[in-house]
This record gives sequence, structure tokens and C-alpha cells, in this order.
Amino acid sequence: MTDWLCSIDHKRVGILYMLSALVFFLAGGMEAMVMRAQLAAPNLKLIAPQTYNQVFTMHGTTMIFLVAMPVLTGLGVYLVPLMIGANETALPRLGALSFWLQFFGGILLYFSFATGDAPNAGWFSYAPLSEKPFSPGAGLDYWALSLLMIAVSSVGSAINLVVTVATERAPGMTMRLVPLFVWTTLVTSVMIVFALPALAASLVMLLSDRLQDGQFFDPAHGGAPVLWQHYFWIFGHPEVYIAVLPAFGMISEIIPVFSRKPIFGYPFMATTTVAIAFLSYGVWVHHMFAVALGRNFLAVFAAASMLISVPTGVKIFSWVATMWGGAIRFTTAMLFAVAFLLEFTVGGLSGVAFATVPVDWQLTDTYFVVAHLHYVLFGGTVFAVLAGIHYWFPKFSGRMLDEKLGRWSFWLIALGFNTAFFVQHFLGLRGMTRRVYTYPSLPWFGALNLISTVGAAILVFGIFIFLCNVGMSLLFGAKAADDPWNAWTLEWAAASPPLPRNFAAVPEVRSRRPLWDLKHPEAPDWMVS
Repeated sequence: MTDWLCSIDHKRVGILYMLSALVFFLAGGMEAMVMRAQLAAPNLKLIAPQTYNQVFTMHGTTMIFLVAMPVLTGLGVYLVPLMIGANETALPRLGALSFWLQFFGGILLYFSFATGDAPNAGWFSYAPLSEKPFSPGAGLDYWALSLLMIAVSSVGSAINLVVTVATERAPGMTMRLVPLFVWTTLVTSVMIVFALPALAASLVMLLSDRLQDGQFFDPAHGGAPVLWQHYFWIFGHPEVYIAVLPAFGMISEIIPVFSRKPIFGYPFMATTTVAIAFLSYGVWVHHMFAVALGRNFLAVFAAASMLISVPTGVKIFSWVATMWGGAIRFTTAMLFAVAFLLEFTVGGLSGVAFATVPVDWQLTDTYFVVAHLHYVLFGGTVFAVLAGIHYWFPKFSGRMLDEKLGRWSFWLIALGFNTAFFVQHFLGLRGMTRRVYTYPSLPWFGALNLISTVGAAILVFGIFIFLCNVGMSLLFGAKAADDPWNAWTLEWAAASPPLPRNFAAVPEVRSRRPLWDLKHPEAPDWMVS
């Protein structure tokens, strides 16, 4: 145990990130089920309104900062050195320190429950609701301090990954040859370096207001509550792509292997990743269309919000083109990957609707937003992560996941997710506002909320089956070969699980599919100059 806690091996640090994300995922999932139970029928009073606000805030904060970011960071820390033929990250001690800052930031956040006053202003904590007169307890102080630790952690891990990709690539592996997961992780890391300081600055201002009478967000003393929104969403919209771009990278590795075709349009896939990152910094105001900022100002951000859907659409078409005509194997990993395409497309289309200012005015702060958010982050990130875990689990553990249990978990998760969240589009269209503790008995409100709660229960059961599959496979699963999927990237050249030193010798890299070249010397992959 001490070896793990003190380790600077990127593989162990990556697994610690993923285990930490799992623990907080279970906590966030329990919070979600408490909310769904409270909303299952009109006028319920299972928990107090203040408790609901605390659970609501902790659920959102947990899923964004303690689940989505850490699990993707863990996958990046584990896989990127293997994919580029390196034996370690460039800055291993910084990588280990970043994990512990992340983990203890999460512990600090949940310690607020022990004080009897958890944060209650939402995961976004808009001013002036997060100011002392409206939230006098210590909960928001714990929230801000924990997120400051997490921000420092994220920047540290991002710097480590950027330097690793820049300096540790195998001989012959130019940036035109690296796997697309490496591309997306690199671009995401650069985004973190630029986005997280905005969050840190807003948190420092909030703590100054709460603890030192700083008055940054107090209009009575020259401050501006809308300043918080600008700072938060300058971070918050790039954060959406920080949580999604690595998922894109995983899908770009899984679909080609199980379609037995190279990725269609590699240069476009890499270029659109950079384009999405660049455009993500110019669309934050679409979260603020209900603020009186002027029509010309809103029109510019509406156009930018629509424009960012173009490079995302290119990726969707590229994945479909890769599958088209391929010899597809529908393993559990491939099922989750294909489901990702469908779920994320639904979330993306509703996002384009929100880019239209009049539509946004009608639907902002309704359950349509809740449905959109979950289709992007759960339907996108979580489905991709589940695909990635089924794909790389043999490499992590040396064992194979059970395909039969995997299929059961897939269908339950897909059914539960869509049952829980698709109906929320209709709740939003009928006018049910988000962030409410309860609601009156209006037509369809009770029935649709009950369907959503039943779907959430099915989803939880599917995740339980998945966790049982992981636990049973670790103990009793069939032993995995080094390359059980007949894959093409360098991580499959290492042992399963990899040895402390990843590679005894790295295969020569002359193309984007170095293991294909090794297995098929008579028909090497197309060489990129």
C-alpha cells in the first residue's frame, strides 16, 4: 500500500486518479438519486429545501471537478507515455503531487458536510447568492478553497502532460504520427493551462468578498454580480471541451480498431481539435444570453456558438466514415463507442438550439438545459470513458472483462440514461424550471418526473453491473494477451499490465500504426513524411 501512496510511476498515479474518480462518482450518484427521489412526484417533502440545495450543489461540483476531470486526467497520465513510446512522464513528481492536491481538494469539499453547512449555491455559485449575506455559513468557503486546490492540481497535471508529449516521444514519432488520443490530451492540457487561472481568479475574489470584505461582486460598493458570471464562464465553457475532447480521442482510437480501418481524415481530426479549443474561448456569453448585454453583443456570441458546432460535426462524420464499409466487431467497447455517437449528437443538436438567442431566452433555466447538459457530459464523456475502460482494461489489469456482463451493463446504462434524461427535454418545453426543490401538480410534470426517476434507477443498476464486472474480472477474469484486440498503437506493445519500465525496446515508428507495420511488414501503413 505504501508503494502505491508514495509512487511516482505514471501508471500507478493514473490508476489512483481513476479510483478517486470512482469513489466520488459513487458519492455524486447517490446525491443524484436523492434529488430524483425528491422530484419523483409533485409536492414531495422527503428532504428539507436547504438539504436539497446542498445535495444539488455537491452533485454538480462532484461530477465536474471530482469525476469528469480526474478520470480523464488519469487516463491521460496512464496512456499517453505508453502511446508515445515513453517509459515515464517528463515530470513524475509534479504528476504525483497533482493527484494528491486533487484528492485532498475533494476531501476538503466533502468535509463541509461534517460542519453541518455544505455549500448550497449551485456548482456555479453565482454572486450575490454566494456572498455572505445570502450564504453566511462556511460551506461556500470550503467550496472555494477546495476548487482552488483542484485548479492548481489540474494545471500541474496539464503541464506534466504537455512537457511529456513535447519531449518524450519515441524516435520517429512526429506530431503528425501521434495517436489522436495524444492529440486531444495535449490540446486539453493547453486549454487547462489557460482556462483554470480564470476560475482561480474568480475564487480568490469570492473568498476576498466573503472573508475580507473585498466587495468585488457587491453593487452597493462598486462591484458587479455579473462579473462573477464572466469570469466563471470564461473558464466554464472551455471546461465543457476539457471534459469532452479526451473522450473524442478515446473514440478515435476505439472505432478504427473494431472497424478494422484506419481513422478517416486524421489531419482533419487533429485540426478540428485545435479549432474547437480556440473557438471555445469565444463563446462563454451564450451562458449569459438572459443578461442584458445588448443585441449586437449577443449576435456575435450566437454566431460563434453556432460556428463551434462545425468542427464537432466534422468529427462525427469522420467516425461514421471510419465505420462505413468496415468489418465491425461489436464488442462492449464498440457498443459504448457507437452509443456515444448517438447520445453526444443529441446533446450537440440541443446545444445548437441554445445558440439561437430567442430559443435560449425561452428555455434558459428550464429542464431542457438539464437534459442538454447530461447528454453532452454523461452521454458524451461517461459513455466514452466506459468504452475506453472496456478497451484498455486488459492493459490496466492483465485481465479481460466479461463480455456477457458487459453487454448487460451497456443495455441497462443506455436504457436508463435515455429514459432518465430524454423526457427532461419535454419537461423544459412545458416550462419546468431547473434548480427547484419541488413543483406543483401541473399536467405531465408528475408523470415525466416519475419516468425520469425510474430511468435513473435503471441507470444505477447498469452501473452496478459494470462495477461487478470489473471486480469479478480482476479476481477471476481470463488473462489478457499483450495485444488482445489486434490493435495498432504503441501501448499494446507493452506487457499487460506494463512493467515498471514500460518498454524493453520501442518498435520503430514510421507511420500512424506502428504495430500494424510490425505485424505486416509486407504491407506497411502509409508513411507520413
